[in-house]
Amino acid sequence: MSESAPSPSSGPPARARLRGLMPDIGPLRESRDFRLLTASGVVTMFGTLITMVAVPFQMKELTGSYVAVGLVSLAEFVPMVVCGLWGGAIADAADRRTVVLLCELGLALTSAMLLVNALLPDPQVWVLYVVGALTAGISSLQRPSLESMLPQVVRHDQLAAAAVLASLRWNFGAIVAPALGGLLVASSGVAVAYGIDTASFVLSLLLLWPTASRPPAKDATPASLRSLAEGVRYAVGRPDLMGTYLVDIAAMVFAMSTALFPFLADQLGAPQALGLLYSAGAVGGLVASLTGGWTSRVHRQGLGVVLAAALWGAAMAAAALATSVWAVFACLAVAGAADMISGIFRMTMWNQTIPAELRGRLAGIELLSYASGPMLGNARAGLMADVGGIRFALGVGGLLCVATVAGLGAALPGLRRYDARTDEHALAEEARRAAQATT
Repeated sequence: MSESAPSPSSGPPARARLRGLMPDIGPLRESRDFRLLTASGVVTMFGTLITMVAVPFQMKELTGSYVAVGLVSLAEFVPMVVCGLWGGAIADAADRRTVVLLCELGLALTSAMLLVNALLPDPQVWVLYVVGALTAGISSLQRPSLESMLPQVVRHDQLAAAAVLASLRWNFGAIVAPALGGLLVASSGVAVAYGIDTASFVLSLLLLWPTASRPPAKDATPASLRSLAEGVRYAVGRPDLMGTYLVDIAAMVFAMSTALFPFLADQLGAPQALGLLYSAGAVGGLVASLTGGWTSRVHRQGLGVVLAAALWGAAMAAAALATSVWAVFACLAVAGAADMISGIFRMTMWNQTIPAELRGRLAGIELLSYASGPMLGNARAGLMADVGGIRFALGVGGLLCVATVAGLGAALPGLRRYDARTDEHALAEEARRAAQATT
């Protein structure tokens, strides 16, 4: 009996569909500056995340106080808010490459300060607070310039692919670096961790140095409160942009609950699985990034933001019903994947539509939207858990997220109906970049 020939539709098309899920590496292949920025980001992210483990560990060792450890984040909050907004104004008024390099040098110095303090016979607690605040401020000054460089180094039609690659880099680091940091501080001490962080910034400076200068527009507004207000007015005048900020804040405030994970692990009878719970979201985000090639073919990113944020809330609510560690892990992984897809769509909308002369200031506003939400969300989770328990905080918080996101989607038709193929801002920015490419 002869074997039947394979169906014409079963071979290459299946492989093509699989390739369609894989990230598009075109931005890495075609843009030298994007390669350098990506390599720099990988190096510094590992060092920074290792230090994020080392600082609270050292504070615990020095003080033995829960409050002292918690105050480290509080010390970082105000510099983050102030410098994030001011960094956006600077990014539109100065050479963005210069800002990034100077801030990278400043971050290398703050890491070196932590290293010196750790090597002292009697390390000082106040140094951790002061350096933490300095690091948060410098990083927030740098972030808007760094993010606003992306549309300048990647073709307009590759911005979605670049967003996927950026998320892939972040999720890989978020899984590996904290685990590596935990091993380092436990086996070799915090000084080694701080030394690696310092070295990572030095290497990053070498990678960033060859990137091209990114001067401001000739008629750029000097950094001032007036220029900040101009950026805020632009954001308020774009309901689709405001929608991305509001949806992200609502999703984090109502469904972010990582502060409850230590208590949840105990309730599940598996305190040793705490690290698993913390890594679940990053694992889901990594899977979403690895299979996120399809996102570059989506044009209605606004609707995608709403749906993905609602899925994030639903998955967190489902975690409240799960009774085993692995079931909770699966729910948190789905939530992380949804959050990553929402982030990819948000970043694509921002980079496709915001004029270059305003990109820095809007990046400062974006920084506040996605950095403040988790802080407020964990505070909300703690208060709700105190009232009704862990499951109550998880479940009701997730449902409130779904309801709020759905309400915002209904109230903001500009966000829901956004289409990159017809949006006036996206078309104008595409035309501007095309004109620049021909001159």
